[in-house]
Formats: sequence, C-alpha cells, structure tokens
Amino acid sequence: MECSVARQCGGCLGPRRSYREHLAQKEKEMTALLGRFCPVEPILGMEDPYHYRNKSIATFAQDRAGKLVSGIYAQGTHRVIPVEDCPLQMELLNRTQAAVLAAARRCRLTPYQEDRGQGLLRHCMVRCDTAQTQALVTLVTPSAYFPGSRNFCKELTRLAPWVVGVVQSINPRATSAVLGKTGKTLWGKDFLLDTLLGQKFALSWASFYQVNPRQTPRLYETALDFAGLDGTQTVLDAYCGIGTIGLCAAVRAGQVIGVELNQAAARDAAANARRNGAENARFFQGDATEWMEEQARRGQSPQVVFLDPPRAGTTPRFIQAVKAMGPEKVVYVSCNPQTLARDLADFAAAGYKAVKCRPVDMFPFTAHTEAVCLLERR
Repeated sequence: MECSVARQCGGCLGPRRSYREHLAQKEKEMTALLGRFCPVEPILGMEDPYHYRNKSIATFAQDRAGKLVSGIYAQGTHRVIPVEDCPLQMELLNRTQAAVLAAARRCRLTPYQEDRGQGLLRHCMVRCDTAQTQALVTLVTPSAYFPGSRNFCKELTRLAPWVVGVVQSINPRATSAVLGKTGKTLWGKDFLLDTLLGQKFALSWASFYQVNPRQTPRLYETALDFAGLDGTQTVLDAYCGIGTIGLCAAVRAGQVIGVELNQAAARDAAANARRNGAENARFFQGDATEWMEEQARRGQSPQVVFLDPPRAGTTPRFIQAVKAMGPEKVVYVSCNPQTLARDLADFAAAGYKAVKCRPVDMFPFTAHTEAVCLLERR
C-alpha cells in the first residue's frame, strides 16, 4: 500500500506488512481472545483491501503560508496532516474532499481555531453510495452562522456534480466528537440512498452505517446464516439503528421487531421498512433493555435476538433481559472483540453458550476486527 503520510497520520497501520500477514495476525489474535468460549472460524478477508471506506472525515487547518488545508490529525496530536488520496477511502470520497477544499479556498472560508475560538470550518464528512455515483457532504461549524454558504454550495456542485446534498452540522463543543447534535440542509437533499442485500436504505448525515460496503453483505450473511431463519421465527433486532440487520432478516423471518434508542434512527428504520415493503417488520423507539424487560413480563419471547452494540458492548442488565425473554438463539455482531469476550462470559453465566464465532475484516490495514458470534440457550 503506497501512502506518503501513512506513518504520520495514524489512520491505518501502513505498508509495514502485506495484507496476508495482517489477516493472519488478526485471526491469531481473535483465536487467542475468543477461542476459550467457542471454535473461531477462519477470518473473512477481502480480495482487494483498498478503497473500501464509504465515509471520510477531514479536519480543516492552515499551513505555514496561511493557506487552507484539510486532512487527518497526526497520531496523538492536533496537528493536521494534509491528505489528498487516501488508499483506504473510495475514490469518489477522495475526489469529493478535494472539491470541497477547492471550493472552500475559492470562497475564502477560514478554518476554525480551537485555541482562539475563531474561524468557520471544523470538519468535513463525506458519504457516498456503494456504486460511487452520489455523495453527501456535511460541513461541521462551531455555530449556525455560515457566511457565504450559498456561494460555496454553488462552487462545490460545479466542481463535483455528483454531490446530491450539502448539510451543515453545528458543533459548538470542545470535544473529540466530530458531528454536532443539530444540523440543517444548505443545498439539495440531506440523505443518500444505498442498497444492501437487496434492501434500500436512506442514509442521513447522522445515520450509523457500516463503512465497508463490500464486506457488510458478508458480515450480515454470516449473521443471518448463524440465526438459521426459515421464515417462521420472530426476530428481535436490538440496537437496530436504521434497520439494516432487521430488514435484511425480514426476508427470511416470520416477523421482525426492531428497537432503537435514537429517535431519528428509529424514524429512519420505520421509513426504510415502508420503502422496502417489509410489512412483517415493526420498529419502536426506546431503550432496548427496558423494552425487553417489559415484554418478558408480558410473556413475550422471540426465537432469535440480534444485537449489534457500539464499541462499549452491551450491559449485564441487557443480558439478564435476554435471559428473561428466553430466545433460543442470540446472534451477536461485535465491533470490539475485547468487550465481546467480556459479554460472552456474562452470557454464559446467564445460560447462553457460545457455539461458534466468525471474524470479519471490515477494516483492512487497521487494528480493528469485527466478529459474529452465535449463542444458544442451554
């Protein structure tokens, strides 16, 4: 992998090893960590481990000559390393980030300086669809004030006609979080449409969506195969987000129920169900643990529970709620093997034994590995 700033930016492990060596190391680490719970199957790698990311985030700064630049923080610092062509990002993302920077320079937009509390542009997030035909641009600013936004949008869409929308995310906080809690559409649409396992999903600027569209079908197919759906089961999709796993499962299940704490995501999940004509899928806004506890008190029990929690994993209370509902199978999709190992121990204490685990390399040339684990009620 050729990248002139790989050793500086810290966004990946760089070209120090071949991809085959990276995969072998990840498989070894996963076996050592999870092998005490169940057999660990061979890792699912990529044939072409480059240009796989469908989302990019760049930070704005000034170089020594005072010129606007954008890129990635140098590892362990707040110094921005200009990045023009990241080999892990889809090529349309690199082209779009370049167009955003060119348009911002021509419109004389300034970078936000944290130490002084001055300037306009903090970050730029770009998402693109799997076919690389459309891009959604989100600019992060410290306040709602955005002078020259109309001229910027006009210049950007001239340089990048594939951009379908420009959104402003307002983040006044001194935090490592990139996006703010509120946003507004500056031009065009505030979402992209993408297709995953035959289902269409609307991706808003704040939606969670897997960043590797070539590996995501393999990740979800593994989860669906582990569940052994035959068209009769009731499936609970906890932490359902915009409904990706649940709606992919709906094709093979009797009915799907999704629960999501984030109100906007739950609304998007319901809209995606309507978009795909999934009449056997229902989505609710609320805390998944509390919802499961209430359903258990009513004597309701799904046959399969899917959970795809954040990196912090799930909680002992959630696991006890699963125990109270008593599903036959739990399919755990994990983005953090460390918290997965902790949770598997808690599931074992609650009467659910890990049967098998399959690592999936969603992030080639990084230290991150995802995994799918099947647990069955003893």
